Amino acid sequence: MKLEGTIALFQYWDRLRNGRAAPRRSEVEPADIKPMLADTFILERDTRGEAVFRLAGTRLCATYGRELKGFAFTSLWAAQDQPLAGRLATGSLQEKSVSVTSYEGVTNQGRSVAFELLLLPLDGGIDSPRSLGCITPHEKPYWLGSDPVVESRIDSMRLIDPNREPMFLKNRPAIAVPPLAPSDDTMSEGGVGKTRRFRHLVVIDGGRDG
Repeated sequence: MKLEGTIALFQYWDRLRNGRAAPRRSEVEPADIKPMLADTFILERDTRGEAVFRLAGTRLCATYGRELKGFAFTSLWAAQDQPLAGRLATGSLQEKSVSVTSYEGVTNQGRSVAFELLLLPLDGGIDSPRSLGCITPHEKPYWLGSDPVVESRIDSMRLIDPNREPMFLKNRPAIAVPPLAPSDDTMSEGGVGKTRRFRHLVVIDGGRDG
């Protein structure tokens, strides 16, 4: 994880789960992650078992030039990357895996910008799995939001062991994370290990203790 928004959302999620595989979806407080909401989304599984957007932040929708709610997660990606993107989403929804993906977004006008994608599992029960995520640009050029991204191309991805990642984040500059204060406003609508290379991707296998 390289970007402040990505790290801050991971740290918030990690504090919420408090040692569990994932926090309950009802524990996520929109007010606590207000600075990140515009880039944040929630995935759910549709009747076909495909990951679709249940909610998506306003800046994220503007980046892609459309309301993302109800669209398939794989619709963001280039054809050759759709199978991998689908597996990442399914892993987060069904296997409670955590992943970070770096990718390039390309617009209709041929412009491009680098993004970082974080996928975090939420506990919604067996019948209602959810995934919390964010998509953050490495930079914000003047045209971002007016010239829509029409294709996303994966550069690299990592599977993260959330029990180990906080140790490595300690070496990074501190990022303010909101306190976990009780609230009635819940989002009801809503690594390190051995490394192997798969084509142009780098996968880091995280161990699981116990």
